[in-house]
Amino acid sequence: MADAHHHHSHAHEHGHDHGHDHAPKDFGRVFAIAIALNLTFVLAEAFVGLWASSLALLADAGHNLSDVLALVLAWGASVIAKRAPTSRRTYGLRKATILASLANAILLLVAVGAIVSESVRRFMAPAPVATQAVMLTAALGVVLNTATALLFLRGREDINIRGAFLHMSADAAISLAVVVGAGFIALTGLQWIDPMLSLGIAAVIVIGTAGLLRESVDMALDAAPRGIDVDAVRAWLLDRPGVTEVHDLHVWAMSTTEVALTAHLIRPENPEGDAFLHEACDGLAHRFGIGHATLQVETAADVVCRLAPAEVV
Repeated sequence: MADAHHHHSHAHEHGHDHGHDHAPKDFGRVFAIAIALNLTFVLAEAFVGLWASSLALLADAGHNLSDVLALVLAWGASVIAKRAPTSRRTYGLRKATILASLANAILLLVAVGAIVSESVRRFMAPAPVATQAVMLTAALGVVLNTATALLFLRGREDINIRGAFLHMSADAAISLAVVVGAGFIALTGLQWIDPMLSLGIAAVIVIGTAGLLRESVDMALDAAPRGIDVDAVRAWLLDRPGVTEVHDLHVWAMSTTEVALTAHLIRPENPEGDAFLHEACDGLAHRFGIGHATLQVETAADVVCRLAPAEVV
């Protein structure tokens, strides 16, 4: 197999910088600040929710706690992903970032189940809510969650960072909804607004998590990352000088920020040799953001490669 290994390193650097040219190189400090702020708020919110008998506030606290766990997972995965490859794990532990984003989505859905269950119970046995305390606490949540979301704003090209950004943005919106809901309870005295608001929070979480879950599952199953048109990649490779056929083309995510590709190219005349491979890998990195490309050139057009049939993986 002809592997453009020297150029592989150059392509990786370009792909990484392209995705993060405006982002901090290390989100460790951002994760630490976000986790500390949110854990403190979760404890305060849970205490006030119990004291004020507000299910909506407790639901938001549970949701925020799941986000703290999600941030811990995302941070741990980003650290683990930097470990060097070994003879057994030849890609290192980059896939940990994908597994973390998948775990985050699952955690959110578990939180939804708990919220819905308690909301149904509260509909059958309404309880008075201390609206002023709920409004003040939720308002603080709007400020903290918005500030935390802004910390992750610059890294949204990474699905792991984007997951954290979406979690915090949703939290800010949910906290705002709790403020509004508590205000309506104070004005109308209708206690059913609290569990109804909790169900609304659950619906928002499900809608916001669906895309993250789908994309995380796709990446875990080695689907082509979102934003990469495999047909366009195939057409571009087929358009390279002298290439008459492209087969055994695979594109997948090595991590939440790195994309790999392998392909066989039939090129009966291949006088440039390695220079052709370097040019092709450079083009894949610049045009599609695919930084880890391994290309095999086959010059015997009359010999059928055993991996040529479309159904063969």
